[in-house]
Amino acid sequence: MKKTLSNNILLSAALLASSSAFATQEGDWLVRARLINVNPDSSSGEVIAGGTPVAGSGVTVKDNQTLDIDITYMVSNHFGVELLLDISSRHDVYGAGTLPAVKLLEAQVLPPALIAQYHFTPESNVRPYVGVGLNYTAFFKTRSTPALDGTLGGPTSIDLDSSTGLVFQAGVDIDINKEWFANIDIKQIDIDTTATMNTGGTISTVDVQIDPVVLGIGIGKRF
Repeated sequence: MKKTLSNNILLSAALLASSSAFATQEGDWLVRARLINVNPDSSSGEVIAGGTPVAGSGVTVKDNQTLDIDITYMVSNHFGVELLLDISSRHDVYGAGTLPAVKLLEAQVLPPALIAQYHFTPESNVRPYVGVGLNYTAFFKTRSTPALDGTLGGPTSIDLDSSTGLVFQAGVDIDINKEWFANIDIKQIDIDTTATMNTGGTISTVDVQIDPVVLGIGIGKRF
């Protein structure tokens, strides 16, 4: 009986030691890769066409999927700094309000961010965290559609202003083994831009608040 009890105590101690070995701690590097859905909570002002507002007009931005990668350095057991390196995603912009609900333009979006994180239970195999940081968003490969060209009266070039804003984050890492873990992550990113459309020298503009919710699921590795 005493031998069995002793064996059970030793086994429990070994399991606890094994569990604690998975803990995240100061000096660790965490690299995550996720499949993400970028879901804009978009709104806009009225389209200003050649200096004249188009009453009741607007645009909306559609969602899309892509991959993201982040690298987190643990500056202490509880605090980390994350560099978010999303792979660019393409988003379509559609007319809204008094404009026909057709595709008007498309653009590639690249939104890197630097985020300060707090990890609640670094010693656990299930480690929730929250973060807040700064995002920079660049737009490129913008292209008008025949629908927009027809509406504005000819071939149209488009420029989207870059954006800087806050990003809020919550997520959880769940250990698979000593090195690998699963990850679920959600972010709200503040992204605002002005689209400037040039149609043969006639300038049209629209202010757009994109503000996407980014939901991701993936896998990470501890170094």
